[in-house]
Amino acid sequence: MSAALNAYLDQEASALLSRLEAVLPFSKTMPMVMASSPGHAILHAIEEHLRVQRELQRQRIVGFRQWLHSQAGRVAKPTVVQRQFTVVKLRFNAVLDQLDIFADVLTQRGEYRHGVWMSALDFAAKDALRKPGGYYELLPMICYLERGHGAAIRRARTRLPGGVANPVSIVRVPRERMVGGGIASSLFHEVGHQGAAQLDLVNNFGEVLQAQRQAGQAWDFWMRWRSEILADFWALAQLGVTATTGLMLVVLLPRAFVFRINMDAPHPFPWMRVQISCHLGEMLFPDPQWQRIRERWEAMYPLSSVNPAERQIVEGLMESLPDFAQTLLAFRPQAMGDKPLVDLFPLAARQPARLRRRFRQWQQHPPAMYSRPPGEVFAVFGQAREDGALGAANEAELLKRLFTHWALENSGIGRADALSKS
Repeated sequence: MSAALNAYLDQEASALLSRLEAVLPFSKTMPMVMASSPGHAILHAIEEHLRVQRELQRQRIVGFRQWLHSQAGRVAKPTVVQRQFTVVKLRFNAVLDQLDIFADVLTQRGEYRHGVWMSALDFAAKDALRKPGGYYELLPMICYLERGHGAAIRRARTRLPGGVANPVSIVRVPRERMVGGGIASSLFHEVGHQGAAQLDLVNNFGEVLQAQRQAGQAWDFWMRWRSEILADFWALAQLGVTATTGLMLVVLLPRAFVFRINMDAPHPFPWMRVQISCHLGEMLFPDPQWQRIRERWEAMYPLSSVNPAERQIVEGLMESLPDFAQTLLAFRPQAMGDKPLVDLFPLAARQPARLRRRFRQWQQHPPAMYSRPPGEVFAVFGQAREDGALGAANEAELLKRLFTHWALENSGIGRADALSKS
């Protein structure tokens, strides 16, 4: 029985090896126009990661087959042989799972228009992560579209199937967000999770909240929500009002969802999440528009429509929000020494008056916008939308041209200005 079982599993291991050798590098299988390319650095990181994993798996399979034919393998109990093969097979499947993760991302690069858009979002994601001070490494990032409602990120250096580290950050963007400023709000939020991880913001801010927390249920919520609030803050501090209006578009849901309070949820419930964004926005970028946005939100979702128990929770949160916001703005991460978190962000350049002035300049001289980083462009357009100075259709047309330009820049193609405007 042992000899027959060993022969059977030896053939199965041989089949795994044949399947592994049939896995080709993406550079030989993925068709895409040059503007859709995520860039050499990201492709190299993915290809090198998978090459190493394929080689390790090949060695495991070969090692298992050699063990089968050794004296130890020939006399091993069937249960031991089965266990050894199962480990090899599970690790083989983990390599294929990793391959599928990256294939899902890269396959879209061959789609007409979507591939170029994804390359443009890669470029914008790098802008969202790139910060002064040299506090952390600028890790590679790549974006892809997916069905569903929520954006998400698989951060670099987190675990892939099989337990190995992910070589690049992978940002999933819902197709519905590819509309105006909504895409910027979601993208910069997800990148904020990567930045927060590299600066260890969630742990550091948790320690600050623990030391300063006050009595009452509200501070339990702030502690629970801090990761998502930090990511929202990352977007808000770079995009200004664009982040808040984009967030509103994301959470514009049936009333039951907007007021669904779940103590175990990592996100603030939508009604409160918009209020937090408005309050922080008003502190960072003072302007009458924040009261107007609040009134718009509360007109759609009046607090009077909730039951007394929910209303009591909301009122407690609103009462403690100013203290929480002050704590966040004063927060000094350990990775930044004695400097506050807000120093990372271009707050002066995102003041509403500056954004309005920039938009008027671009109206007079449109080519100037092509030299500006994506975060600034999204911030200017979002402010103009909120002011009624830019319509949705015109914004979409401008972003289409800018996306082509950013894709060319991201892919390293020369003369991007001339090509994208032609």
